Amino acid sequence: MTDQGDIPGKPASASRTTLSHIMTAHDTNLLGTVHGGVIMKLVDDAAGAVAGRHSGGPAVTASMDEMAFLEPVRVGDLLHVKAQVNWTGRSSMEVGVRVMAERWNESTPATQVGTAYLVFAAVDGDGKPRPVPPVIPETERDKRRYQEAQIRRTHRLARRRAIKELRDQRAADGIED
Repeated sequence: MTDQGDIPGKPASASRTTLSHIMTAHDTNLLGTVHGGVIMKLVDDAAGAVAGRHSGGPAVTASMDEMAFLEPVRVGDLLHVKAQVNWTGRSSMEVGVRVMAERWNESTPATQVGTAYLVFAAVDGDGKPRPVPPVIPETERDKRRYQEAQIRRTHRLARRRAIKELRDQRAADGIED
């Protein structure tokens, strides 16, 4: 796990949260299903709450690695956006989000309609990065999420490095974008 010095770690369950919202006609796209942007906003809201809780202060969205829409969401669906910190670095956190939907007037189980991974950076009053507590995985699922988050981080950094190298090479070759 990442060493954050003297900051005591927090268990994954300490900041876990669920944001629930009923989908209305106001949330729809031209196809009559809920607009993906509406769902993404709820995902960012829930993830931001988790990041702020875990870090004990302000945290900003640094990136969204992945947003997968698995099933359409309809008007009348009660959407549950479940988020938790999967991994922490020095000042960054990966937050995993699972989006579940159930009909507002039925007692059938909720189905998973989306997933997302976001990276948040904890910031101080001046907007500068500040340290975050390490996350302590508690369950086997938490441990798996932590390990998978480390893989995603490695891929993010490698992708960023490869793009920078390509752009530097193109600039050195006199190719303007």
